Amino acid sequence: MSIDAFATPLDLAALAYFLLAIGIYRLVAGARWLESRSLIGAVQAQRVRWMLNMAKRDNRMLDAILLGSLGQGNAFFASTSAIAVGGLAATMGSGEKVQAMLGRLPYVAPATPFIWETKQLLILAILVYAFFKFAWAFRLSHYGSIMIGAMPAADPAHGEECANHAERTARLIGLAGEHSNSGIRSFYHAIAAMAWFFHPLLFMLATTWVILILARRDFFSRSLRLIAGTGKP
Repeated sequence: MSIDAFATPLDLAALAYFLLAIGIYRLVAGARWLESRSLIGAVQAQRVRWMLNMAKRDNRMLDAILLGSLGQGNAFFASTSAIAVGGLAATMGSGEKVQAMLGRLPYVAPATPFIWETKQLLILAILVYAFFKFAWAFRLSHYGSIMIGAMPAADPAHGEECANHAERTARLIGLAGEHSNSGIRSFYHAIAAMAWFFHPLLFMLATTWVILILARRDFFSRSLRLIAGTGKP
């Protein structure tokens, strides 16, 4: 049986390009020598500064409130991912109607049932991945709050202990930020994957567009310059 009975070479090429693009970008963006120059690295440096300043204060209520608000954002995105997964799962097995509707549009490439289900499963897998990332980030935020509560008293006798505890707390909150950032990237990837419903070439174009957006945000954005304090905003 020929491969066209299941998937066209263009569909396979588009899927391979998508997986390679997001995989390579993740490896490159997560490299140690680039992390210090990225938005993630700049924010982490500010987290360390925040925790070190907090260690010198007697009243840390405001810090706990700020961290709690950040955790609520992760909870919101986790709930959104779960709702999207449920909605997409409900459409499994009833793609003929949607496929017939898209078939009336110009330039929409026809798809075999195998490819159509693959498209749905790809987006479903991306959203499930995002849910786990946001849920774990939310849990890590709770652990960060516990670390803030366990911070030693702000006095000269505990100065070194406070500094060490503050740096570990900053690293823990940074882990929550990394998982949250991975979840947000997954939303971008899901948007690119939606283009596959129309045409494999559009899928590859959307993938390239999303990677460029992520690269600009992570390494060339005005927010990076403002947070890092380098150059003009």
